[in-house]
Amino acid sequence: MASNARIAADLAKIADLLELTDANPFRVRAYRNAARTVQDAPRPLAERVRAGEDLRSLPGIGKEIAAQIVRKVGGGAMEPLEELAGEVPPGLLEVVRVPGVGPKRARVLWRELGVDGLDALEAAAEGGRIEGLKGFGAKTQQAILAGVASVRRFAERVRRADAGRTVAPLVAWLEADEAVRRLEIAGSFRRGRDTVGDLDLLVDTDDHERTMARFRAYDDVDQVLGSGSEKTSLTLSDGLQVDLRAVPAESFGAALQYFTGSQAHNVRLRKRAQERDLRLNEYGLWRPSDETRVAGADEAELYRALGLPWIPPELREDRGEIEAAEADALPRLLERGDLVADLHVHSDWSDGTADLRTMMRAAREHGLSVLGFADHGPALRMTGGLDRAKLLRQHEALAELSDAVPGLTVLRGLEVDVHADGGLDLDDEALALLDVVTVSVHGAFDLSEAKQTERLVRAVSHPLVHVLAHPTGRLIGRREGIRVDLHAVIEAAAAHGVALEINANPARLDLDERWARTALEAGVPLSVASDAHGPEGFAVLEHGVLQARRAWATKDRVINAWPLARLRSFLAKEP
Repeated sequence: MASNARIAADLAKIADLLELTDANPFRVRAYRNAARTVQDAPRPLAERVRAGEDLRSLPGIGKEIAAQIVRKVGGGAMEPLEELAGEVPPGLLEVVRVPGVGPKRARVLWRELGVDGLDALEAAAEGGRIEGLKGFGAKTQQAILAGVASVRRFAERVRRADAGRTVAPLVAWLEADEAVRRLEIAGSFRRGRDTVGDLDLLVDTDDHERTMARFRAYDDVDQVLGSGSEKTSLTLSDGLQVDLRAVPAESFGAALQYFTGSQAHNVRLRKRAQERDLRLNEYGLWRPSDETRVAGADEAELYRALGLPWIPPELREDRGEIEAAEADALPRLLERGDLVADLHVHSDWSDGTADLRTMMRAAREHGLSVLGFADHGPALRMTGGLDRAKLLRQHEALAELSDAVPGLTVLRGLEVDVHADGGLDLDDEALALLDVVTVSVHGAFDLSEAKQTERLVRAVSHPLVHVLAHPTGRLIGRREGIRVDLHAVIEAAAAHGVALEINANPARLDLDERWARTALEAGVPLSVASDAHGPEGFAVLEHGVLQARRAWATKDRVINAWPLARLRSFLAKEP
């Protein structure tokens, strides 16, 4: 089955191959934009194709790309993949993923040094052959060595959002069988971790053999690793391993708790059971004296039997959740429905795919009542960023659209680049025209920790700044975050009334949950932002909310969950 994640991956792969072969940059960008559109699409494209819908109605999907998607859904391969595969060594696509390399540099390394994969790249860097190439240097060579290690470290894990898109049609396929009474995804996926190694599915079924056979018959199965009446393990076409376990109804709650984890949380619960002369395992909570099952069918029942309220899966990391539960002090965690605003959204005034009106309508359709546009500033020229003159023209356009979407308040914002020295890419007079000033780092990632810290502290100390976006600049699986003392940045943000962003883009999820919680504990509020570049982009907010929940965030600590009056007070820097 051609899932959205698989289609998007193929489109992104074509973009990389085109760039490696020095193809027309407009065609490269078209495939990259299409990959983003497909990645963000809330509805399976395979379903649209089977319904006979015209894919060209989606932003960034033209005739050529629509035809390739139809081929993929029909079971074929996208033609550019077949055409370009023979022109580029397959291992070069791994080289592209190394932070600091990218397609253009990978092409140079391939042609000048014969680098055709990670091993060859690592050997060239260790042998000192890269620093002599034009445009590289000793620092780049060292960064590439670190990048190779990073790529290998991430190789065995998948972004949670990608795994979710892959598994959703599989879950629907299994649940369509009347023999299945209940099906749940457990593991780190249920806890909301940003990456997962594999997926654990638990099923309560009337017919074990029938359900396992249906699982094996799913049309996206690549290889069955092992199968029996109680458990089947297989891999899907994108390499993701999925394990399905059949669990009786009377043990389902205990199994769900056990396989959700984390290991550290489970160890604490088992110890708690032992202190009460009980035994806890994946089959239930037992009284050893007479082998009576005390609880097991329901998770909440199991926690109650251990003297605790039910603990949300996102908190089950042994980071104080058991102590909070004992004190009846578990937070009422942020929910997607709490968000009323999104303060970091792009339009076609910079590198977005849709106009202002379209993005406004999409925001309202996603349940938002406040929208903050944050197109790029002038530093990112390749995005068509807004200088002062263009910013003023956008404000005129927004004024004309002030009543275009009933129930929606639009805030004028900008995503302003932070220079290497911490200065901002727009003068104070222009910044003062904005309702929301969002600052972010898009370059000079290789500065020392001291320089990066000084850079961000200076930026968040600026009196006109409201939000620091994707603070570390990480790209999950592709680029580590910058080296920075986040404690110092958080301290400065607290002192100057600046919120830190949890960027909900599944490739970022930045800040991560540990630093987001540190920020909250220091009194710094969060902003959960979609960073949407098209109408479908708002759908990723759920991933940002999940990250915020793992940080123990409540509605009261997230600025875009506040009523408009309170939000305006924060933006005005009122005490």
